[in-house]
Amino acid sequence: MTPLPRLAILLSGRGSNMEAIVREVQGGILQGVCEVAVVVSNEPEAAGLGVADALGVPTIVEPSRGRPRSAFGEALLEALDPFSPDLLVLAGFMLVLPPGVVRAYAHRIVNIHPADTRLHRGLHGYAWAWENQLPETRITVHWVDEGLDTGPVIAQAPVDLRQARDLAEVERRGLAVEHRFYSEVLRGLFTGTGSRSD
Repeated sequence: MTPLPRLAILLSGRGSNMEAIVREVQGGILQGVCEVAVVVSNEPEAAGLGVADALGVPTIVEPSRGRPRSAFGEALLEALDPFSPDLLVLAGFMLVLPPGVVRAYAHRIVNIHPADTRLHRGLHGYAWAWENQLPETRITVHWVDEGLDTGPVIAQAPVDLRQARDLAEVERRGLAVEHRFYSEVLRGLFTGTGSRSD
């Protein structure tokens, strides 16, 4: 029997996308498609670590603060090695990965970004959409390269922002799409089906 592809999910905060993916692996559209080998955080206090632990997923803390990027990258690679991940899944991971990590996992790192990366890169994607009063934004899943949200787009999904009353509502609408869409795209990567860019 062919082993399932193994995911390492990297996060820095609350881990809501990670939780959505794990739940799909455990009993949804990713069940029998892949497995979550480990959840990794660069922030020791990240709430997502507790969520992962409650879901029965192994966790690693590899702190990034106060360390040179290269040293953090080497430590991260060493920590990941025993889990043999086939794909690194960034889910609210708030660092640009060190070049050594990107090269070690070339074409095997994906990220989700709360905007069209051709229009807005970096932090605060929902705030950007709200401040510009966009009627729609687009969640982007893309391959990770050495830049900031510059990798090739895999797929996008629209978020209707019409009549959104405030930034909090923009974020709620966006996250509702993110939590469904990321798993759909992962399924597509492993099965050759699923969501693509419009």
